[in-house]
Amino acid sequence: MTTIVTIKPLYLSREEAAKFLSISTSTFESMVAKGEYPKPRKVSPGRVGWLVEELEAYGRARPHSDLLPAPDSGYCRAGKSPAPEAASASR
Repeated sequence: MTTIVTIKPLYLSREEAAKFLSISTSTFESMVAKGEYPKPRKVSPGRVGWLVEELEAYGRARPHSDLLPAPDSGYCRAGKSPAPEAASASR
């Protein structure tokens, strides 16, 4: 029997941090530059990374939204099925 151990990363790269927050890398860079997202940490002399726990805390502190997901996001309004053409296109 093989045991698989998964270790949660401590740091994420710029691209990984943006993906973790479900945003583009350019939006992530812009928000970090504005001071709206956590700052990177110095991992080694030539490398920085974002602490996963700081990104999680930031994400959990975000306010709830009254906006519905975008039409092309794959989500539907509560209790409603996708449009018939969308349902048949995915089959």
